[in-house]
Amino acid sequence: MKKILVVGSNGQLGNCIRKIAPDFEKNYEFIFTDSQSLDIIDEDQINDFFYDQKPDFCINASAYTAVDLAEKEKEKAFAVNADGVGNLAKACADYKTVFIHVSTDYVFDGETNLDYSEDDFTRPIGVYGESKLKGEELALENNPKTIILRTSWLYSEFNKNFVKTMLNLFSQKDELGIVADQFGQPTNANDLAEAIMSIIENPNKTFGVFHFSNYPETTWFEFAKKIAEFSKSSVKLNALTTEQYPTPARRPKRSTMCLDKIEQIYKIEPKHWENSLEDCVNILSN
Repeated sequence: MKKILVVGSNGQLGNCIRKIAPDFEKNYEFIFTDSQSLDIIDEDQINDFFYDQKPDFCINASAYTAVDLAEKEKEKAFAVNADGVGNLAKACADYKTVFIHVSTDYVFDGETNLDYSEDDFTRPIGVYGESKLKGEELALENNPKTIILRTSWLYSEFNKNFVKTMLNLFSQKDELGIVADQFGQPTNANDLAEAIMSIIENPNKTFGVFHFSNYPETTWFEFAKKIAEFSKSSVKLNALTTEQYPTPARRPKRSTMCLDKIEQIYKIEPKHWENSLEDCVNILSN
């Protein structure tokens, strides 16, 4: 039976993989770790862990995701999102483990009207994006058997995310201002978990960088409007510009990613974001 190591199992994606793991337990043994049981910044600890467990696949679902705080905590962001990723990739190479690493649309600057392909020029505009890009580079350098999945605007019924924040605010406020001039693709982490398992089950692995998200693009404002609609909230939403809602870290204006490569190579068809969002809101409303 093949072993799948899931690093960062307490995060959104980790919880979503844990949720579907029973569907795959005939063929795979899952090992779930968090930062307490496996510190990816500690190279010796990783090496000892891989020596003991010898996983066939390693899914890195761990990340420093506090986009604004990263501007102050650059070292911490790079330790987790870059150095830790490099450590995992090295150990994967040593034990012939396939490394599946999750990255972000924030590796792009968002200054284009075209969808980004996997080969397009990366130019992050904040520390979070810089640290994630460095992680991608170290992963590919340290292990040729690496699959990087860039995703965007991740949410689920688990942990803290935009959907849960909105639902919480809808119950407290009559009126909210939401940014309407930043474009991206909301992604249900449950869909990402299923895509990862589909890649693992595919006998013909193609390594390198792939984009995965729900589709098509939307704005934070339109995203919030749909959350309100699906949750039957009567909150009044007002469209704001980025300038009206300043944050410590700059966000890409339009970081929409082209999804053709993962469809063509792995036959994974992303879902429409509204359908996936409705599923999530229904779970959270029950």
